[in-house]
Amino acid sequence: MTDASPVVPHATHSGNRVTLVRASRMSLLISAVIVLLDQVSKAWALRDLADGRIIHVIWTMQFNLTFNRGMAFSRGTGIGPIIGVIGLVVVVLLLLSLRRADNALTRVATGLIIGGAVGNILDRLFRGSGWMRGAVVDFIDFQWWPVFNVADMAIMIGAATMMVAMLKYNSQINRTDVH
Repeated sequence: MTDASPVVPHATHSGNRVTLVRASRMSLLISAVIVLLDQVSKAWALRDLADGRIIHVIWTMQFNLTFNRGMAFSRGTGIGPIIGVIGLVVVVLLLLSLRRADNALTRVATGLIIGGAVGNILDRLFRGSGWMRGAVVDFIDFQWWPVFNVADMAIMIGAATMMVAMLKYNSQINRTDVH
C-alpha cells in the first residue's frame, strides 16, 4: 500500500527554520559566553590592577591595566562614538548573516566576533561620561604587542576562523563547480 499523505510544501521550509534557529543559537551562545568572560575578566582587572599593580604571568606576558578610547593599536583616540557605532553596525550585519551561515565553522567564527564586539561596545557604553564615550578596558600585556582583552582575542580568533572557513568552503565549492 502506498503512502497517501499529502506533501506539505512548507514542511521543508519549517524544518529549515528550525535548523536556522538551532544554528543561530550556537552562535549566540558563543557570543554570550565571550561577553561574560570578557566582562568578568575586565571587572577583575579593574578591581585588582586599579592601583597600578602589574602581575607578571609568564615570559613577557603580564596583566597591566590600561584604557583605550580609540581602536586597535590605540589609533583613533577621540572618535570612540564613531568606533562604537561602526561596531554596532557590524554586530547587526553579522547577526543578519547568520541566516546564510551554512557551516559550523562560520557560525563559530561569527559568534566569536559578535561576542568580542559586544564586549568592547559595552565598555564604550558604560565606562564613560557620555554615549559611547567610554574607554575599553585592556589588561593583557606582552610588552611587545599592544595591550588587549578577552573581547579582542575573540574578535581576532573569530576573524582568523572566518578566513579559514571561507578558504575551506570556497575551495570545496570551486571543486564541485569544475566537475
